[in-house]
Amino acid sequence: MNYDVYDNPLIGRYASAEMSQLWSPQTKHSTWRKLWVALAESEQELGLEISPSQINELKAHVDDIDFEAAASHEKRLRHDVMAHVHAYGDLCPAAKPIIHLGATSCFVTDNTDLILMRRALELLRSKLVATIDRLAAFASSYRALPCLGFTHLQPAQPVTVGKRATLWCYDLVLDLEELEHRIASLKMRGVKGTTGTQATFLTLFDGDHAKVEQLDRIVCEKMGFDSAYAVTGQTYSRKVDSQVIDTLGGVAQSAHKAGSDLRILQSRKEIEEPFEKHQIGSSAMAYKRNPMRSERMCGLARFVMSLTSSAAQTTATQWMERTLDDSANRRLTIPQAFLASDAILILYRNVVDGLVVYPKVIAKHLDEELPFMATEEILMAGVRAGGDRQELHELIRVHSQEAGRQVKEHGGSNDLIERLKGETGFANVDLSGALDSSRFVGRAPEQVDRFVEDVIEPIRQRYAEDLKRPGEDLHV
Repeated sequence: MNYDVYDNPLIGRYASAEMSQLWSPQTKHSTWRKLWVALAESEQELGLEISPSQINELKAHVDDIDFEAAASHEKRLRHDVMAHVHAYGDLCPAAKPIIHLGATSCFVTDNTDLILMRRALELLRSKLVATIDRLAAFASSYRALPCLGFTHLQPAQPVTVGKRATLWCYDLVLDLEELEHRIASLKMRGVKGTTGTQATFLTLFDGDHAKVEQLDRIVCEKMGFDSAYAVTGQTYSRKVDSQVIDTLGGVAQSAHKAGSDLRILQSRKEIEEPFEKHQIGSSAMAYKRNPMRSERMCGLARFVMSLTSSAAQTTATQWMERTLDDSANRRLTIPQAFLASDAILILYRNVVDGLVVYPKVIAKHLDEELPFMATEEILMAGVRAGGDRQELHELIRVHSQEAGRQVKEHGGSNDLIERLKGETGFANVDLSGALDSSRFVGRAPEQVDRFVEDVIEPIRQRYAEDLKRPGEDLHV
């Protein structure tokens, strides 16, 4: 590492080596050369005068890229693609005349971006599936543990720890569906020429439209794609980038929501993210156990979500067949959206794998609020015992307000049940039994079971191989 220049923390601290290597200059420019090989091979197969020895020469130098030579060429030419054409030609003198034959720069730049995005989406899919699997396992483990539910961040009808986890998990399942759709629908830009009309290739093939169409198809197949986009300008529609980054933004939204919930729950001491033996929570407050993983996950998620607007604006401002103001922007936003998303999912799985649940604290908080939540059932029990519904309702209202005042103004305990025990209208009601928290969670445990059976198990079966991969440790 060169400590005298800025180091992108996505590489140095957060993303996996696999994702970092995918967006490296080596991978990018090796892919450019593979595209040039595929183009030359396809043109030869369709009758252009390109020799086998020229193609073999190109193949022999796909990966040995002289980046210093390319930089020197670019300083002189002020054109990155032509700089690499010349650097490739320096190594392949016999093939130099046919490198990039008939193509425009976007033949290598755009097609490479699409190839790398598809690979990156597949890497994210693997991590996403693993996180879904672990989160579902957590939900099953705590399927029936009652806890306070919250609406408006105020205590509400009880749920279970496992049921709440299914909400986080289902968000990721919806993200997986979007990810799968994007992978399946990505195409290549193909061989379209300078403004997308394929005019240069039509000239090369003496006006033979069928051969031009074949060329487009063959190059796509050689690069592992079934098809190309039906029409393009100089570039493929930047709406594709926007759709892909929107999908990554969706993953970020889900992670941020879950991370925020976990940070709140950790502040209540109900659930904690993993905390290592020698980990320091605060440089000043030695007792602190801060949720740094969830906080980092939320911070990275906000970054990814912010990139969706950049992709949208780039799409909206591509004049006519294209304008180059997309280039610098895309060099930043596309790789960094994937690197940050990769880091988010590494963090998410790491957090889920090490979650610690404190049932006694959860029960304590639930017991503090449960008397209020039991009042509707107590009211119905009083009516069944022969009481007047309106009179009993008023008794509950008055005593609830007073019990709440004791808690908030005097720091006392919730004594609503003791107050109601003193009322003759509730003499024949089992008030203590009304506080069994398991009676208030509805079908939450069964919903967890059904969710895992109907939604998660098919995912587990579909991606069994991905689930064999171990989780990745955090860099820091």
